[in-house]
Amino acid sequence: MTTDADPIVNRLEDQIDWYDRKSSSNQKIYKRIKVMEIVAAAVIPFLPALPIVHIDWVAGGLGVLITVLEGLLHLNQYQQNWIAYRSTCESLKHEKYVYIAKASPYNGVADARALLAERVESLVSQEHAKWASAQQETTKKQAAA
Repeated sequence: MTTDADPIVNRLEDQIDWYDRKSSSNQKIYKRIKVMEIVAAAVIPFLPALPIVHIDWVAGGLGVLITVLEGLLHLNQYQQNWIAYRSTCESLKHEKYVYIAKASPYNGVADARALLAERVESLVSQEHAKWASAQQETTKKQAAA
């Protein structure tokens, strides 16, 4: 793109990397928790057929596990974060490629780097504002409960 000394490009690359890592991390956590829930729920109907002492406690424990896992999903918003972070990452990548190609909106402007900086910061700010709003909404719901 340009040299490593370009702070605007470095910021863009840093944000792409951050959103990519966070999206992947949230996706992995979300899917792991969902798989554990599915397995736990699928095992419960077969428990009465097993010769295990206190099988009712095992079934109850699996039910509690499912509830706790679902609560963690809801509390930490892994699926929503995964999707939002992926969307922001892809938008930042789009900006990068459009800037490299000197395509619209970067063609014919006096300072394409300044425009890139504005657009990157706008995308990051929008994501932060969405995240802050979601956190406030979650806090309000928890306080009302």
